[in-house]
Amino acid sequence: MATKATVILIDDLDGGAADETVTFALDGAGHEIDLSAANAAALRSLLAPYISAGRKAKGTAGTAARRPGGAAARSLDAGRIRRWAIGNGYQMASRGPIPDRIVEDFRASNT
Repeated sequence: MATKATVILIDDLDGGAADETVTFALDGAGHEIDLSAANAAALRSLLAPYISAGRKAKGTAGTAARRPGGAAARSLDAGRIRRWAIGNGYQMASRGPIPDRIVEDFRASNT
C-alpha cells in the first residue's frame, strides 16, 4: 500500500500559509524560518542595507558548512535523501541544499 504525506508550511511569524523556508545566519548560528512571500520579501528588504554594506564570510556559502543540510547531507547520499523525501511527500527542489528538517527526518526514519 502506498502512502503520500503532504507537508504544509505555516508562516512562523504570523501563523498563515508559508510559501518558502528562508535560511540565514547571524553570529555564527544558522537559522531557518518558514515565511509567506510577503514576509520573506519584508525580511530581505529589512536585511538589504546590512547585506550590501557587509561582505561575504570567507569559506562559507550561506551556512552550509554548519548546517546538517550542508556538510552532513553531503556525507550522506543526497540523492538517496531526495528520493526518500519525495517518496514521503516532502516538496523540495531537485538541486541545491537539502533543508535541515528533511535531513533530520531522513535520519530519524533510517536509523
